[in-house]
Amino acid sequence: MMRTRPLKVALLGCGTVGSEVARIMTTHAEDLAARIGAPVELAGVAVRRPDRVREGIDPALVTTDAAALARRADVDVVVEVIGGIEPARALITSAFENGASVVTANKALLAEDGPTLHEAAEKHGADLYYEAAVAAAIPLVRPLRESLAGDKVNRVLGIVNGTTNFILDRMDSSGTGYGEALDEATALGYAEADPTADVEGFDAAAKAAILAGIAFHTRVRLDDVHREGLTEVSAADIASAKRMGCTVKLLAICERSADGRSVTARVHPAMIPLSHPLSNVREAYNAVFVESDAAGQLMFYGPGAGGAPTASAVLGDLVAACRNKLNGGRGPGESSYAQLPVSPMGEVVTRYHISLDVADKPGVLAQVATVFAEHGVSIDTVRQQGKDGDAWLVVVTHRAADAALSATVEALRKLDTVRGVASIMRVEGE
Repeated sequence: MMRTRPLKVALLGCGTVGSEVARIMTTHAEDLAARIGAPVELAGVAVRRPDRVREGIDPALVTTDAAALARRADVDVVVEVIGGIEPARALITSAFENGASVVTANKALLAEDGPTLHEAAEKHGADLYYEAAVAAAIPLVRPLRESLAGDKVNRVLGIVNGTTNFILDRMDSSGTGYGEALDEATALGYAEADPTADVEGFDAAAKAAILAGIAFHTRVRLDDVHREGLTEVSAADIASAKRMGCTVKLLAICERSADGRSVTARVHPAMIPLSHPLSNVREAYNAVFVESDAAGQLMFYGPGAGGAPTASAVLGDLVAACRNKLNGGRGPGESSYAQLPVSPMGEVVTRYHISLDVADKPGVLAQVATVFAEHGVSIDTVRQQGKDGDAWLVVVTHRAADAALSATVEALRKLDTVRGVASIMRVEGE
């Protein structure tokens, strides 16, 4: 039998995502009530600009006092889609203190202070759901912390930022430079006016921290994630990747060490073979590979941004939180029992593609090969090209530690025959 008294929802933020959440709650009200076992209704909508017309939202529900709305005694679930660290953290904490569960899409806050939020939710017997914080409509959080709870996850590898994937896809498909591709992404609405969070990898790093924490049952903060953006990726890098049968993607990589005693989390551009499924992820789409002992390889693919896709994930969490409220239960909380150390980037082992500007004279290749050998970095292939005094060496290594590769590059820079290191890129997905 369906309960007639509605569960009340406070919506903090009514931008692109928040307005879609409100719309779906209204247009799908009957279906949501049937799935939950009770009707749900908006108790209020907190905004910064109350005079703006918001289609489908009763103006009487609109308030600028988000703090008062978050701590209302009659609110069952608070949906936070404001973003940022403050006031979001204070609002979420206040909601927990007043017994409300929280659904959030706030990746930055979760990566910065997720453990504190989980502890507050646990203390007050509330739920904290955040599926929308990682890849919008793509289900990743729930499969990792529920469906794969009985398995051992070893690696999470994926494209988790649509803006950067669009830029790199355009550079690959049309041969344009980074600046032109960014301008196109901005014109189409994929890139913000200030694209720093996307192109410098901050957005992807926050998501990597969340995914690593869930996958490895270990607290991983944003500061633990090695981060490199794509602003230094050139058309020449894209062309080199093509010659190797690869393409370039900005990847989030979270993996358990070979001995299982530590984990790493990193975000950086990498060459991946065209045979790898991630190479075919185009435009602003996201895709993530999860590798585990029992399940093997799983791939999750779909739109990783946008109002409607993100709202879809928010509503899924809202249904779960409301069901728990109705039945007196709780969803899964934080699992950090493993407490594995996060290894520094210097210990990460992978392959590398290095392009060197060298003098066009005999003996250069031998000198370069000697430096690699002295630092314990094995060479897989070398390609030499150039004429009229200009020459390039393109070296692809076997797997080597990042620290060893860095020492190798520093030694190469000291050679009189090496004019410069044009680019260094990791090779993944093999």
